[in-house]
Amino acid sequence: MASGNPGIGGAGRSANEPVRVVVVDDQELFRRGLTMLLGSEDGIDVVGEAGDGAEGAAVAVATVPDVVLLDVRMPKQSGIEACVAIKEQVPMTKIIMLTMSDDEADLYEAVKSGASGYLLKDSSIEEVAQGIRVVADGQSLISPSMAAKLIDEFKTMSRPERATGPALKLTDRELEVLRLVAKGLSNRDVAGQLAISENTVKNHVRNILEKLQLHSRMEAVMYAVRAKLVELD
Repeated sequence: MASGNPGIGGAGRSANEPVRVVVVDDQELFRRGLTMLLGSEDGIDVVGEAGDGAEGAAVAVATVPDVVLLDVRMPKQSGIEACVAIKEQVPMTKIIMLTMSDDEADLYEAVKSGASGYLLKDSSIEEVAQGIRVVADGQSLISPSMAAKLIDEFKTMSRPERATGPALKLTDRELEVLRLVAKGLSNRDVAGQLAISENTVKNHVRNILEKLQLHSRMEAVMYAVRAKLVELD
C-alpha cells in the first residue's frame, strides 16, 4: 500500500482547469473511439493513452493526469496491477476501472488497490464523462449494477478488525463524515447533513484517508465496516 498522500481533488488541478485523463485499454478500436469521444466533452482533456497495464502506468507517471481509465484485464500487466503501480508512484491521480467484467472479485480487488470508480463498458459516454468529473472532484463512483455487489461484500465480512491504531485517531466529526460517506452521500450532501462547508468535508475525508493510510473513499468505508466503526443497513 502506498504511503504517499492520496490527495482529494486530482493531481493539483484547480477548479477552472480541464480534467486531464489517460485512457488505458488493450482494444485499440475501443480506446481510440473513447479518446475521441472524451475529447469532445467540455472540461476533459485526454493527455495520453496506452494499450496495456505496464505502458499505462508509465504514461501516467510521465503525464501525472487527474484520472486514469483502466481496463481490468489486459496483457503484460492487468488493470489491477497497473492501479497499484500508479497509486504508488502518482498517488494523487484517481483511477476508474472501465471494464466488461461484472465479477465482484474484480470490483473488490479494484477497490482494495485504490480505484475510486468502477464502470462497465456498456455505460454511455455521458456516464463515463460524468464519472471522470465526479472522481476528479474526490468522490467515488460505481455502476449501479455493481453497487449492490459491493454492499453484499461489506455485509459478508464476518471477521472484523479491531478498531485499534489509526482508527482510534479519528475524531468524532471524522466518524460522522465516514458514516455518511458509507451511506453513499456526496461531499455536498454530507455538508448539508452536518451544516458545514463542502471544503470542510473534503478536508475531513482527506484526513480520514491519511489516518487510515488508505487510497480512496470506498477503501475507507470497507475498512470501517470490517472494524465495526460503521454499520450498513
